[in-house]
Amino acid sequence: MAHHPLTVLGLMSGTSLDGLDLCLARFGRDGGGGWQFSILAAQTVPYSSAWTQKLRQAHTLGAFDFVALHREYGRLLGEQAASFLRSCGGTADCVASHGHTIFHQPQRGVTFQLGDGAALAAAVELPVISDFRSLDVALGGQGAPLVPVGDRLLFSGYGGCLNLGGFANISFEQDGQRVSFDVCPCNIALNAQSQLLGAPYDSNGMLAAQGRVNTSLLRDLNALDFYAQRGAKSLGREWVEDVFFRKMEEHAVGVHDRLRTLCEHVAMQVAQSLPGCRTLLATGGGAFNAFLMQRIASLAPCEVVVPDAQIVCFKEALIFAFLGALYAGNEVNTLASATGAGQSSIGGSLVKMRKFL
Repeated sequence: MAHHPLTVLGLMSGTSLDGLDLCLARFGRDGGGGWQFSILAAQTVPYSSAWTQKLRQAHTLGAFDFVALHREYGRLLGEQAASFLRSCGGTADCVASHGHTIFHQPQRGVTFQLGDGAALAAAVELPVISDFRSLDVALGGQGAPLVPVGDRLLFSGYGGCLNLGGFANISFEQDGQRVSFDVCPCNIALNAQSQLLGAPYDSNGMLAAQGRVNTSLLRDLNALDFYAQRGAKSLGREWVEDVFFRKMEEHAVGVHDRLRTLCEHVAMQVAQSLPGCRTLLATGGGAFNAFLMQRIASLAPCEVVVPDAQIVCFKEALIFAFLGALYAGNEVNTLASATGAGQSSIGGSLVKMRKFL
């Protein structure tokens, strides 16, 4: 059992390729046995155009080049982690790395997060916990979402938690269990459309606000089979490219109207996914999209709360740090109620060069 409190550096790279999120956080127990946390430092390091291209094309590589990139990206993560710790004058007991998802097809027993833990550990010279999803998939789960255990233990004051990243996902308590699932594509789709207009993303939703909802496109998106599925479910890049984007291309719709329709689609799917809770915590890059948040708030049957910018930006990196703390304490960090696995588990693989805890 690990000692507490514990300081962990969490690393998160999302599907929208915004950059690498780093969050140094301290975790400990309060007097009642619950968890407390404090964020000591946090930063987003944008990817260079070369790395954006490498990550975007990783799934097309041959086997040898893919393995080489896995090691190279792990080294990059370690170098960025070491640089971040030097710049903030901090230290960590360990690093917990999500990596960057390249393949996610849990129905075929496959999920892969780029970023070799050994290469990362060699560069940062700290114990590293990575590959958090594979065990859950091996146990029959979706390998996602993993954040709900942090929602439950660190943000229990809210009825539900919504993350608006590359994908929108939600978690909430239901019948004494934490239920969670991916809701729909979010920034992965919005950013792709914005980039057609020369903008990396739709700042405050101003581009979407100039468009009109295309009811035919909206109807077809809402009718996709994924939305009829119940229980644990997750989305990957493959589904977006093969199903979601193809459905969009069937409609001759201008980019502004596509953005407006996508915002309405996200808002509708989020509203339909919500339980009967009083407050919903909204985080992730999409929470800064004022137009999208306005549409969600207008349809949601509860109060939508956007916290301070640090939590909005770094909640996922914070929770991956927390998954590392739970791993170090030999405590469950993956909830079967959220992933649909045969059992809850302690996910992750540890690489260390010396005694750890």
